[in-house]
Amino acid sequence: MKKFKFQIAAALTAGIMLVGTSCEDFLDVPVVGQLSEAQLTSLAGIDAALIGAYSQVNGRDQRMSSPSNWVWGSIRGGDANKGTDPGDFATINPIQRFEANPTIDVIENNWQGLYEGIARVNSALRLLDNRADDVTDAQAANIEGQARFLRGHYYFSLWRNFNRVPILDKDMDYGREGFDELTNDQDVLPFVIADFQFAVDNLPATQAQVGRVNSWAAKSYLAKVYMFQQRFSDAKQLFDDIIANGVTSNGLTYGLVPYYDDMFRGVNDNHQESIWAYQAAAGTGSVNNANPEFDLNFPYNTGPNGPGNCCGFFQPSFTFVNSFRTNSEGLPLLDNSFNQPANRVANDQGIGSAQPFTPDAGPLDPRLDHTVGRRGIPYLDWQDHPGEAWIRNQPNGGPFSPKKYVYERSEQGSFQDNSSWTPGYTGINFMIIRFADVLLMAAEAEVELGNLERARELVNRVRERAMNSPIVRDNGEMAANYNVGLYNSAWSDANTARAAVRFERKLELGMEGHRFYDLIRWGIAKEELDFYFALDGSILQAALGGSSFTPGRDEWLPLPQFQIDLMGADRLIQNPGY
Repeated sequence: MKKFKFQIAAALTAGIMLVGTSCEDFLDVPVVGQLSEAQLTSLAGIDAALIGAYSQVNGRDQRMSSPSNWVWGSIRGGDANKGTDPGDFATINPIQRFEANPTIDVIENNWQGLYEGIARVNSALRLLDNRADDVTDAQAANIEGQARFLRGHYYFSLWRNFNRVPILDKDMDYGREGFDELTNDQDVLPFVIADFQFAVDNLPATQAQVGRVNSWAAKSYLAKVYMFQQRFSDAKQLFDDIIANGVTSNGLTYGLVPYYDDMFRGVNDNHQESIWAYQAAAGTGSVNNANPEFDLNFPYNTGPNGPGNCCGFFQPSFTFVNSFRTNSEGLPLLDNSFNQPANRVANDQGIGSAQPFTPDAGPLDPRLDHTVGRRGIPYLDWQDHPGEAWIRNQPNGGPFSPKKYVYERSEQGSFQDNSSWTPGYTGINFMIIRFADVLLMAAEAEVELGNLERARELVNRVRERAMNSPIVRDNGEMAANYNVGLYNSAWSDANTARAAVRFERKLELGMEGHRFYDLIRWGIAKEELDFYFALDGSILQAALGGSSFTPGRDEWLPLPQFQIDLMGADRLIQNPGY
């Protein structure tokens, strides 16, 4: 694990002879490059350490710890395949097949990046313990609330991937007293809940800077943790408050943006749907300030006529695309019949870009074309997706491209950064929690508490925005046969309502890193993932053929072997099955 620390420059003076009684005063000079205690514990110094803890949310050098969870949540959840070429970033291949082992580097990368964030938080909290006189009690509570929110996020992310992990509070950080006795023999979630509860109790409703978390973000995250514990009444209480009274840090009442794609445009960052987002900026002279979440996840080989020019990763799956088929009433096919041959969305797998192809003419939810790039449909404002010409290796990844958080042609040079090896770094914020996510978690809680009509109301609120989000061509025609309807009949059966809420999360939040974790907390990962493998594995045989989810093992990643070697197998106990 990397240790967050301030580097201290040492100076050595030799061969100097001084005469007189003032020689000690002459030598008593500050060390160049060293920050003094007063600088570190001042309001500015502590806040700088806190900003360092914020900056690690995006993973930086440990990209696999980023909050998009495009590998851990979306690929493992069946939303997408790794895509690209089998030899590129090959260590993701066994992840998507559920053949992980403890020596895979991307697993170690996730662990390191999240613990780096924890180390930065703990460093800021220790500085706060010795705060200078210019830090008021109110400022200290606000800073501690933000720091503990971030630590809760890092530990919750570790828990979702690894289950039991060592808990390091601010007084037991790397190399400090007690570190050598650390184990992973305790439940992490009570520690996570305590951090988020502190944030709820001590953060203000709004912050002076919109990127900083507020009490509403803390309530949203705490309620999300409750959902993983099936504490539906506790979660509902928080969700009701957020939905009725929540405001963003810039004072906007929480709501859904009118048009689905508006969420993913840089000019709209920190809009009314954004509850907590990683703040990104382009054109600052350093891509460290930009959003590197998806720099690999652009259509391949697009050149001047498309975004990114790299690298063809994160290709939406056939099963995911088929999920957007609707019936004559504009409702999804909840019985999973969308994967039957008659209902599958037409695709150009195996068809070259120079060969004729007719896009699907059947009824579809327009959120498909805000999420997935498919042949013959406008790819943002670039051009119609040309199909195979933008795909690196169709037999390995399929015919589709990712679309969310991709920059538009009109965003070049403003919300897109050209200072690195790829133009794929953007100034578009990544939303970790958004209002539609909260509405659908609230609907889920209502179902489990027996309030089916309230759940229907919340789901319809999300679907109404989808109804108003068709993709329209320059000539005013819709790009496809879009048909979305509301659930107009009362929900009287809990199983039907539950299925509808869960399916809505798949459609609304697809490719945003949620799906695998949802399947695990619902206890349906085996059936859903094997259903996905049945179709996608039959088409992408080399990449996915023979894959299967193993209950009792694949709910968690293996703990990195390097960390076990460092701590000892008696202290860091490996997860079952590895």
